[in-house]
Amino acid sequence: MCSIFGMFGLQAGDDLVSLRRLALELSQRQRHRGPDWSGVHVDEAAILVHERLAIVDPAGGAQPIRSADGELVLAVNGEIYNHRELEQGLTQAYDFQTGSDCEVINALYREHGAQGVRKLNGIFAFALWDRAARRFVIARDPIGVCPLFWGHDGQGRICVASEMKALVGICADVAAFPPGHVFDSAAGELQCYYEKPWRSYAATEGVEVTAQALRVAFEAAVHRQMMTDVPYGVLLSGGLDSSLVAACAARFARRRVEEDDSAEAWWPRLHSFAIGLEGSPDLAAAEVAAAALGTVHHGFRYTFEEGLDALPEVIRHVETYDVTTIRASTPMYLLARRIKAMGVKMVLSGEGSDEIFGGYLYFHKAPDAREFHAETVRKIDALHLYDCARANKSMMAWGVEARVPFLDLEFLDVAMGMDAKFKMAGNGRIEKAVLREAFAGALPESILWRQKEQFSDGVGYGWIDGLKAHAEAQVSDREFAAAAMRFPLNPPTTKEGYFYRRIFEMHFPGDACAQTIPGGKSIACSSAAAIAWDPAFALAADPSGRAVAGVHQAANA
Repeated sequence: MCSIFGMFGLQAGDDLVSLRRLALELSQRQRHRGPDWSGVHVDEAAILVHERLAIVDPAGGAQPIRSADGELVLAVNGEIYNHRELEQGLTQAYDFQTGSDCEVINALYREHGAQGVRKLNGIFAFALWDRAARRFVIARDPIGVCPLFWGHDGQGRICVASEMKALVGICADVAAFPPGHVFDSAAGELQCYYEKPWRSYAATEGVEVTAQALRVAFEAAVHRQMMTDVPYGVLLSGGLDSSLVAACAARFARRRVEEDDSAEAWWPRLHSFAIGLEGSPDLAAAEVAAAALGTVHHGFRYTFEEGLDALPEVIRHVETYDVTTIRASTPMYLLARRIKAMGVKMVLSGEGSDEIFGGYLYFHKAPDAREFHAETVRKIDALHLYDCARANKSMMAWGVEARVPFLDLEFLDVAMGMDAKFKMAGNGRIEKAVLREAFAGALPESILWRQKEQFSDGVGYGWIDGLKAHAEAQVSDREFAAAAMRFPLNPPTTKEGYFYRRIFEMHFPGDACAQTIPGGKSIACSSAAAIAWDPAFALAADPSGRAVAGVHQAANA
């Protein structure tokens, strides 16, 4: 991944020298995302700046990518996993200038215009400038794995950037660019390009997916996302999701050599990474998983004080004041720094599984399959605001790319296309049982059937408890009583939330930035709608999985 910055709508008389300097300064705010190289394109109507993290074709592939005739200029943050198939399917000749997987976007635009985005399977946010037509296209991947923000500067020019911090002070109307949408200046409006039948429960009712089909689909997703020309690894918390990713990656890394004596592994051995406080449940489980899978494992420990010291930078990088996101982002941010120091530039991670399969513990209380399914759709729609933002920005703060095979678009169609009645938990059936059953034998039983631990819990229960205690000491009763006056937009409901909001405001002042962050009550990461599933949820609302009494093993029943 990388970062992009674009400015469109320049007019005759604009000072291009000053605007170029400004664009470079704004792009520099997100250079942590792309420390390997910087590229810039400036003409009379557009500016594009790219900060590169070189993963595929590291020696070439510099951006912005220009077509052979110089008329198309493209800046992309992301990876296109099906680029080879798309290149082979082109009906018009296109003279590729690089080995980058992203250049196929230019070729698709030549054939299909802005609607070429529908063919992409990947994680991406891009801005494309058509010089001849004086037309630009902005698009974001369907789930929102890659961040993207946009707004208008004081002269009405459209600015777009990978991170909100690049637009602060420039755009008064800064907003998140919606996932699964494309903006084509020729049409002048946002258009949703990603609509799936499985969003409706009626389209999935009665559909069963065999364990074998589910397993094969996920293994294919992991294999697609191992596309890299640089050292990579896997995040391994010892939970089900990251362990399944690691199991598939380990098998493919070995098989590449076993099946071809002349082949080299993507890296000599697969390395796995975990982090936690001393005594962390995740660290212990990760050791078990790593030993079984044969990875070179690195379990890092951090202290509560180290996590606390990192909070201001975490909030600045992740661009949120959401409590559960900050709780989980901090250890991930610290882990990314360790990974970067070891020379690894890409990791596979397990985000998305809980949203697809109903893995959060509150799903045990879902009243029926229809409502279970509706909640999974709500959770997938919100991923770009929570787990995707956390994984992407925590890792990219140190120039490490996180890929998420569970959110592979082909796998998503399989997993979301099944009737939710096969996913339901409760009455003695553990969450994500359908996924566990599909991978029988792939992991030690203690890992395959381990109860769900949210990352902020799994790093050590003392982490969340300590944050609450620290916020209690930092925010007075008087301050908290006036929370709605100081923060009338989405006022914090706990002292912990107030403490984070105060730091966020220092970096991102104004209502426009605050509006990009979701609000509302949650139980164990639920949507607000799911709180109605159990009267006790309204009384114990907290993002921690331990808030679900009678389900989480460490909860107060």
